[in-house]
Amino acid sequence: MDTGQDIKLETPLRTPLRATPRVRRMQITALSLLVISGAVNYVDRATLAIGNPLIRADLHLTVADMGLLLSAFLWAYAFAQLPAGGLVDRFGPRRLLGAGILLWSAAQGFTGLCANFGQFVFGRAILGLGEAPQFPTGARVVRDWFNVRGRGTATGVFNCSSTLGTAIAAPLLTVIMLSVGWRWMFGIMGIAGVAVAIAWVLLYRDPGSLALTPDEDSYRKQGDETGEAARVTFSEWRRLFGCATTWGMIIGFFGVVYLTWVYTAWLPGYLEMQRHMTIKSAGFASAVPFIAGVIGGLFGGWLTDWLMALGLSPINSRRYPMTLSLLGMAACTVAAALVASNALAVVLISAAMFLGYVASSSAWAMASVAAPANTTASLGAMQNFGGYLGGALAPMVTGFIVQASGSFVPALMTAAGVGVVAAIGYFAIIRHPITAADISD
Repeated sequence: MDTGQDIKLETPLRTPLRATPRVRRMQITALSLLVISGAVNYVDRATLAIGNPLIRADLHLTVADMGLLLSAFLWAYAFAQLPAGGLVDRFGPRRLLGAGILLWSAAQGFTGLCANFGQFVFGRAILGLGEAPQFPTGARVVRDWFNVRGRGTATGVFNCSSTLGTAIAAPLLTVIMLSVGWRWMFGIMGIAGVAVAIAWVLLYRDPGSLALTPDEDSYRKQGDETGEAARVTFSEWRRLFGCATTWGMIIGFFGVVYLTWVYTAWLPGYLEMQRHMTIKSAGFASAVPFIAGVIGGLFGGWLTDWLMALGLSPINSRRYPMTLSLLGMAACTVAAALVASNALAVVLISAAMFLGYVASSSAWAMASVAAPANTTASLGAMQNFGGYLGGALAPMVTGFIVQASGSFVPALMTAAGVGVVAAIGYFAIIRHPITAADISD
């Protein structure tokens, strides 16, 4: 279990330098903007789901058409991860996230003007392309501005924006849609995104654009085990795929996002169809697990820093909670499928989502320590690519199983099995960080 690696932390890491006031201001600014943009990111994803009935009626679309529209975003988002991470590392978070927010906001505005199915598919695919840099950017920003001892907590903060956005999306978008219609719902969110993009470009700075003092540079890099390098090259990006750690992260995150998206896509339907809850009751009950997810995301980030303070290596402080929380998420999913009580099922699903976002924050925190700084976003994007392959498959596989069996129980058991396999793969494959020497020419 790599115990030797856990106890060989160097003395400077035990007494890290403090961030200067300027660095601290940038940390607060960056995390605040990442949370805001991440929440908008997830609210924008939900616009189609919230507008589903009115859009189908206005454009004469079938339920199958809506399923294809929902999957168009997920597939585009998943495959856009691979180039997005490399571009963030190549050109910097400030430019890439700013461009990404503008692109996805333009897609939202365009979607509000769509007149047919084909235009909607195009708009949703562009939304996926634009949103792709968001979380790889977060991983790179944390790596750029935080000492290794504080990266877990910072990761938990930016990562909680996903569940925060999901939790506020339904009430916010419903109010907007009922007030001004579904087309203006898309338009208003597009305008809001443009405002966030402007704020990001005006307020955030990459470290290379500032004249940092030696102390500020030492604070950022102190304790890193992976080495430093210049701007990422295509050869280095490609060689990440030859590292076991990369594949462990891809496999592990596949399980996390698969399980998470089973609930994201199907929780209200599960409570209505399997648990026979009313639409109103299911709507309120569905919000509870995502609130638990916000707490789990914050806790997971803090936990990795706490484990490092106890003496675990940067890798193992992420690897252990990721593995254990993913196994716990699978166990809670099995229990939720089998219990008779609706209230207990919601509690167990909330526990599953809490643990799922502990795993998610641990996984994104892993990206900030598992490879050289110039490949942080690339590695995080590769991880997210694996995750969103799982995310794209989960709604479809769950729907097929429910249709064939007439029950959600085998679908939830399948999801739990995916989680267990991913957890075992994550723990067994990842052993050491990727160093600059591992990917150099």
